[in-house]
Amino acid sequence: MYIFLVIIFIIVALLLVLSILLQSSKGNGLAGTFGGAGGVNTVFGGQGAASLLSKITTYLAVIFFVLTIAINFVVKSSAQKGGSVVKTQSMERVVTPSSSLPTPKDIDVNEVLKPTEPVEKKEK
Repeated sequence: MYIFLVIIFIIVALLLVLSILLQSSKGNGLAGTFGGAGGVNTVFGGQGAASLLSKITTYLAVIFFVLTIAINFVVKSSAQKGGSVVKTQSMERVVTPSSSLPTPKDIDVNEVLKPTEPVEKKEK
């Protein structure tokens, strides 16, 4: 589901960029590249291209934001199911190959070491 939403999100984002770039501005934008603004106007009419492109841009922007929220919910729900990666890793016990390390004979290595009192310096 996540991958499907991301693919649709990328397609919508590219279409949104394209629809914004095709709109004519003071310098005719990218619309001038495709035969000038007059070429687009002959297909859709004088104001038809501007209103159609603005409607397409509006719909794509709404779809873009809805997909953003949907992807957020999908990621949030999958994170809650699996839990936090940091929490999971911190709960695991780290096992080290201690058989190769020398162990002192008089200290029990399985006993939990408690902190000792700080040593105070004696004045002379």
